[in-house]
Amino acid sequence: MGTQHEIDLIGASDDETAVITEHEIENACKLTCAYRGKTIEAEARDFFEALCLIRRQLEPEGLIPFCYGASLNVYPSGMARDMGAGLKAYRLTKGAHTRMTDLVEIFDAGPDVIPASVDVQEEFWREWLATPRT
Repeated sequence: MGTQHEIDLIGASDDETAVITEHEIENACKLTCAYRGKTIEAEARDFFEALCLIRRQLEPEGLIPFCYGASLNVYPSGMARDMGAGLKAYRLTKGAHTRMTDLVEIFDAGPDVIPASVDVQEEFWREWLATPRT
């Protein structure tokens, strides 16, 4: 069995959580998400992409995992995806370059998590890319 993460669900009743389990299989990263007596799965080239696929399956129920991987201003670099299987990502600030201190684990949570849909998170990332940085 892979590494398990218990993650609060935004949009759910108080204290409702999901258990997300990582599985590395051959050349793919697979996540299993157990919540409300259901199990959903996703497989992708890295864990961040697999988490996005899980999130897209949760969104119709109005649910967002409360973790950095589902935070508005968090997105992995290409290197984090290629070399680290997408398990770490950067907190992004418009107009600023990322630093090592901005790196977070995608399944961790903190007071600075801003829950967002996959589409809204991707739009923030595109805006960050287009913004000149000092």
